[in-house]
Order: sequence, then structure tokens, then C-alpha cells
Amino acid sequence: MKLKLIISALLFSALNVDADVVTSPNGIVSIDFQLKNGIPTYKVDYKGKPVIKESRLGLELRDGKNLMDGFEQLNVTTSTFDETWQPVWGEVKEIRNHYNELLAELKQPSTDRYMNIRFRVYDDGVGFRYEFPQQKNLVYFVIKEEHSQFAMTGDHTAWWIPGDYDTQEYDYTESKLSEIRSLLPNAVTSNASQTVFSPTGVQTSLQMKTDEGLYINLHEAALVDYSCMHLNLDDKNLVFESWLTPDADGFKGRLQAPCHSPWRTVMVSDDARDILSSHLILNLNEPCKIEDTSWIKPVKYMGVWWEMIAGGKPWSYTNDIPSVKLGETDYRKVKSNGNHPANTRNVKKYIDFAAKHGFDQLLVEGWNVGWEDWFGNQKDYVFDFVTPYPDFDIEQLNRYAHDKGIRLMMHHETSGSSRNYERHLEQAYQLMNKYGYTAVKSGYVGNILPYGEHHYGQWMNNHYLYCVVEAAKHKIMVNAHEAVRPTGLCRTYPNLIGNESARGTEYQAFGGSKTFHTTVLPFTRLQGGPMDYTPGIFEMNISKLNPNNSSHVNATLANQLALYVTMYSPLQMAADLPENYERFMDAFQFIKDVPVDWDNSIYLEAEPGKYVTVARKEKGTNNWFIGSATGDANHQSVISLDFLEKGKNYIATIYADTKDTDYKSNPQSYQIVKGLVNSKNKLKINTVEAGGYAISLFEVTTSDEMKGLKKLSVSPIK
Repeated sequence: MKLKLIISALLFSALNVDADVVTSPNGIVSIDFQLKNGIPTYKVDYKGKPVIKESRLGLELRDGKNLMDGFEQLNVTTSTFDETWQPVWGEVKEIRNHYNELLAELKQPSTDRYMNIRFRVYDDGVGFRYEFPQQKNLVYFVIKEEHSQFAMTGDHTAWWIPGDYDTQEYDYTESKLSEIRSLLPNAVTSNASQTVFSPTGVQTSLQMKTDEGLYINLHEAALVDYSCMHLNLDDKNLVFESWLTPDADGFKGRLQAPCHSPWRTVMVSDDARDILSSHLILNLNEPCKIEDTSWIKPVKYMGVWWEMIAGGKPWSYTNDIPSVKLGETDYRKVKSNGNHPANTRNVKKYIDFAAKHGFDQLLVEGWNVGWEDWFGNQKDYVFDFVTPYPDFDIEQLNRYAHDKGIRLMMHHETSGSSRNYERHLEQAYQLMNKYGYTAVKSGYVGNILPYGEHHYGQWMNNHYLYCVVEAAKHKIMVNAHEAVRPTGLCRTYPNLIGNESARGTEYQAFGGSKTFHTTVLPFTRLQGGPMDYTPGIFEMNISKLNPNNSSHVNATLANQLALYVTMYSPLQMAADLPENYERFMDAFQFIKDVPVDWDNSIYLEAEPGKYVTVARKEKGTNNWFIGSATGDANHQSVISLDFLEKGKNYIATIYADTKDTDYKSNPQSYQIVKGLVNSKNKLKINTVEAGGYAISLFEVTTSDEMKGLKKLSVSPIK
């Protein structure tokens, strides 16, 4: 044995290997960092089995002196960190941030440059990043490409969307990794702005499953002053490599030391529910930088929006002018098209309905001048964000809303002109303060200005964060659409209350989304932060809103209710028209009841593409809500209510599919069952493809509340 150890040590030395291993607090996940012949490499194991095979690390620089090899190891230190912090809003009241860390300090003797690689190992995965300390020979530098590898152990099943510098608004494809090349051309569908970069490129967050039942998720955290990372697959060797979004000159990042990259993350578990309940991305972000957060409040809202998206009504005020020059075009001298929804009378109707049913805010799109020629022209001075159309009385409507106990939500569509938005940002936020707006939905439809920049490049990532930081100075919450996908920055800036950055409900009016879409998003897009998905559509036949639109919402009504729980967000919209809710007021009750902020969340069932079932406890109460969304096949959901407080009774109201429900032919078939349950109950509920169920569980506080109610059986739904 002694001889074998000596031989092993000699071989190790001959290979010029410096190796260090750090494990997670519970010992399940481990990182093995090695400097092999001057090349940084790492491996990830889970329960002693490989998750990421040996993979190289490093960056290629514009000056040709790369940070990829020729390193020597100066020092390696390990440490442990354990804290519990409270998010301003979230899925849970408290989050534990517990990890073991390894810091490898490296030197490249040939250039006298220094680079550190920091690893943090959690019980549910790992994060690593590059760090560049202050030094003489690496001050200002340009990244040609980052070469972080993720070598897979097999031909895993993946749920992916095409790699693109400008949009995430694609339907997901489920396939083996080896099939991405052949399937990607058909996975690319049209968009207002898109730049697909590779026949095997995909976007993060990327969810995979091994043949052995291991769930692996690749993403990034704390994307600040850096380009968004995509993944490019070497499909012969099944190795992913980072692929950054370029700037207008084709370079991937411009840095100044001291600085660091975002975290590259690997989540892993043999239970899909662990992926959904992970807080790894949030934990890798900096703590909250806003001292007073009392003004940041979760929001349930409605909007003057769906009648434009699905109903074909215009955002613009007039059809009489081919182009607009702000400050020169006099809208008082042109004729209204008579079909502009953002008018005072129509907005009041929405305010009345939203206020009557307890909503917090009302979004109004198309309120401001400039919509006549906003789209597709890459126009710099496109909107001023302060001047309303003649038929939108901004002062009267805000006063009317406030008198009813709600607020209007601002809308800022930039048309991709980031310079113009920054030019007007201060006066736009001042206008919001003047009229009592507390939240803004911003948009970036179309190609980005300055020319050549992309939605996910370093320039725009800095712009998005600049807007959020400036908004905080005005006590304004931001819901950015078409912006870069979230990477947990809502921990640091919790006024970033929502994002779109994925294929949302609007695409149900643009031809539909796959039936499993909302059972994949929690595993992918939602890993970095909440999504403004805009659920709650009750009329699935779009032609009833617009005879020229034959699209169909691929969901059942019960599924739309479930999304308020399964698609976590502190910003939830009831997206349909008031008249459609009035037809189904008994089902609409769940939307009225469901909260948008939580003390606890328990994932009861989960399988990507198949089903997601989650129970959430309303913040500050003992009430629970359950949502279950079904994917591309029928599902029998069996859940235990053992999370309820023992010895307490709860009034359960179940909104579910029926045996006759069909998302295509009979989507509005649902049933409501009400009765008593407690922590000893188990429920068995059948759901259909693209279906689901929603349950409210209100704690019984008086005996009178129980009168006339029966205890629910194991299978309460017939």
C-alpha cells in the first residue's frame, strides 16, 4: 500500500497537477479544482457520482495574451459561510445562505498577470466566477470569449430554447443533447429582434435530466457589468462552453480591474422539486442595497392590454399621420382612429372593475404620444414618456384611480432606443412621482440603439440596471419586458419586481404555445427571478375578441388559475378583459383571493414538461394556496396536506378540470368543490393536458364557518 501511494504521488507530480476539493455542507456535492499543466480545470460530483466531467476554465483576450493556460497556483484557501436573510418579498420568509468556499489564486508568469477563481459549494449545487485583482499588467482589457466548459456525462434529455442575443421568446424543445443540431432550425420562430448565433447554441437557464434520474441546471447569477452567457454545445463530445453576447464591435466584454465575472452555476439533485425550491441564484447575489424598502410592495394588477394584444386594437391614437416628430406633431389637429383603447372613458371602466374586485393597480398601454411609427424603424427620438394623447386625461384618471383605492401603472416602451430612454428617464420618473405612480412596465421591442448592440450585451445589461437604480431613487418598482433574463439581482435591488424575458401569455394570441410550456418555465426562466407571465385568460378562443385572429390559448381555465401559484411572482396580472371575468365570477374568485407574497412554499410534485404542484402559505396568515399545472399529458395528482397546522381545520375550495375538459374543444369546463380538510387529509385529483387545479385553504376561526360543509374525501373531484 505504501509503495502504491508513493507511485501515485510521483505520477501526480509528473503531471504538474495542483488539486483541491471542497464539498457542500452536507457532503453531497463536491468541486474538484485542478491546475493541470497550467490549465485551470474543475469537476462536480453529486453523491459520489460525476455531474460535470473534467472541464477547462479561462478567458480569451483581444490582445492575444489569453488567460487560459500557463498558470501556476499561488495559494488556495477554503472557508465556510452560514447566514439567514429575509427577502423583501419572495416565496419564503427566510433564506439560508450556507456554503463552503474555495479560492484559487493563480499567476501567469509569462505575462505577470493574476486571476483568481472562486468556488462556492451548496447542498443543491455550485457557483464559480473569475476574479481579477488590481495589478500592473491587467488593467483595462477586452474579452474575445470566455471559455468556461461544462462537460456532460452523457446524452441527457434537455429542455432548451435556441441561443439568441436578442430574445428568449421561444417555445421550449425537449430532446436529447445530440438532437439539438437537427431540431434547432425548426425551434427558431420569428421575433421583432433576434440573432441566433450557432446551430447548437442554447440559452440558460438550461434544464437537463440524465438517464439515471439526475436533474442538472446550468445558469448564471449576479449579471453585472458583463455580457449575458449562453451555452454552445460540442455535440460530438457533449461539452457545453460559455458563449457571451458580443458588443457592436464583436467583442464580448470590456473590463477594468479590479473586477469579476458573474457566477456560473450548476444546480443538481435527484429530486426535481429541489431544483424548484433552490435559492442558489439569489444567494450568489449581493445583499439588498436599498436601505428603506418599505415602499416596495407586491402588486396584483389588471391592464388595458389584452384588447390590443389579442383583440387587434391599436396602441396609436390616429391613422392620419405616417410619422411623428415629437415636439412638432400636433395631435390636436389630427383625427382619432376611434379605436384607441387608452382613452379616459375606457380606462375608467377598467378602474371601476379593478377597484371593485380588490386589485392594486391598473396598467395602461398606449397612453403616450409616438405610437404611430414606433415599430421597426430604429427611431432614436421615439417617445418622450411624459406627453399623453389628447384622449388620455392623465391627471383626471390618476385622481379617479386614487379615489377608488388603486393606482395606475406606468408603461414605458422604449422601442429599443436605450439612449433615448436614458435621455428622458429623470423627467419620466418625476412625472410618475407627480401623479402617484409606483410601478412601471418598461419594454424593449425591436433592435437596440445604439446600432449593433444587442439586448443581452454588456451595454444593455448596464442600462437595465441603471434604470432600476435610478427608479429606486424615486421609489419606483420596475417590471422590465424584453430585457436580459434575470440572474437574481432582485435580491440586491428588490424594486426589480418583475421581468418578462421569456415567451409569455401574449404568444397565446400569436399562434399559441406548447401545452407543456408553463411546466418548463419554473425549471428554466424562473430560476433567476420572477416572471410577469400575465396569466388569467378565461376566453381561449381569440377569434371572439378579434375575428381576424384564429389563435387559441392552449390551456384550460383551471390551468390559468393554477399559474398564479405555480408561476411565482410578486407581480401578478389578471390579463383578460373584465367582461370575460364577469362570465365566470365563481372561478374569478380564486384570482381575487390568491396572494402575491408568501411566508413558505412547498413543492409537492414536479417533473419538467409534465407537472408542477406547489403549496404556498400567505404572508402573515395561516392560509395556504395550492396550484397544479399539467403539461403535455393527463396527470393524476396525489398530494398530502400534512403541511397544514396540526389540530386546525381549513375550508378548502378546489377549482379543477372535469372529466369532459379539453384544452382545445372544451377548455372552460371546470368544477368547484368546497369542504373541510386538515393536516391528515390526502387529495387525489385528475387533470388533463394543459390543465390543472387551484385550491384555496382558509383556516377556520369560528364554528359558524363550518356550517353546511362536509369533510372532503381522498378523491373530492368527480
